[in-house]
Amino acid sequence: MKIAVLAGDGIGPEIIAQAMRVLEILKRDGLKMELEEAPYGGAGYDAYGDPLPAPTLKLCKEADAVLCGAVGGPKYDALPREKRPEQGLLRMRKELQLFANLRPAILFEELASASSLKPELVAGLDVLILRELTGDIYFGSPRGRRNNAAGEREGFDTMLYSEPEIRRILDVGFQAAMKRGRKLCSVDKENVLETSRLWREIANDMAKKYPDVALSHMYVDNAAMQLVRAPKQFDVIVTGNMFGDILSDEASMLTGSIGMLPSASLDVNNKGLYEPAHGSAPDIAGKNMANPLATIMSAAMMLRYTFNQEEAARRIEAAVKKVLAQGYRTADIHETETRRVGTIRSEEHTSELQSH
Repeated sequence: MKIAVLAGDGIGPEIIAQAMRVLEILKRDGLKMELEEAPYGGAGYDAYGDPLPAPTLKLCKEADAVLCGAVGGPKYDALPREKRPEQGLLRMRKELQLFANLRPAILFEELASASSLKPELVAGLDVLILRELTGDIYFGSPRGRRNNAAGEREGFDTMLYSEPEIRRILDVGFQAAMKRGRKLCSVDKENVLETSRLWREIANDMAKKYPDVALSHMYVDNAAMQLVRAPKQFDVIVTGNMFGDILSDEASMLTGSIGMLPSASLDVNNKGLYEPAHGSAPDIAGKNMANPLATIMSAAMMLRYTFNQEEAARRIEAAVKKVLAQGYRTADIHETETRRVGTIRSEEHTSELQSH
């Protein structure tokens, strides 16, 4: 198991350091892995003048998985677009041919009061949103601007999906559902979009291969409403790029803090890029305030989806749950009657992983 570790910018090095401490404990206990660090994002630009330096890209291609921190910061805002830190992430997704983004929205019962919804609606929430990354209206062509017959300006984009693209993301969805609660909700806009009609036809056809998975369909506007009305009805949601972009961000608010959200982007062989859903938070960088749990949970996802190390993944998740149950909180999820701690916890609390 070779893992490329890219800390990035802002709070990235702080949160990655904590995830690496967790992985080192598993390594000490017999899980064979090799961790190698490299600069990327703003750090890559500072070192090489490129947000995705050639040596970093080479390492990522050779590795079995990539674990990232976060990229970006105000010091890079004036750079040309192709040199900005975020371009390193976009280029890496393209170079590694990552097409499936998995974002679990998990709310531990101990954090139910931190959500903007009523605790009884979200306590114990565990939803996986699967978003296709390489197609849809974001990448379809033709696209552009023009003047119509009346001389008025128009902008136009193309929503486009091919059958192979739809089948490969749905296949990931069915497989993910098999590992979870065996319910898959496919989200589309079949009543008005031809792309969605094709999507739904293919989903129904593929369901025959997965008789143990209950497939349902939902229009995207209804799905957006149901996510805040009764989110625990969902197990796995699979959808296209644009709808997934919106729904995954909406789901992030269910957990009370974006600092709790891990994510994974996978290729056809389940090689993945794993990262927290949040940004680089330069305003709190270096202040021992960042929440490392999304990064630690991203490492658990890496063990589950790329390396099939389910026991190790559950061990990490159990340790996170135990620490939360004991009342330890970083600033973003701190409440009255809980104990506020920093990014770097004492050895006493880090040892929770060792007891699982």
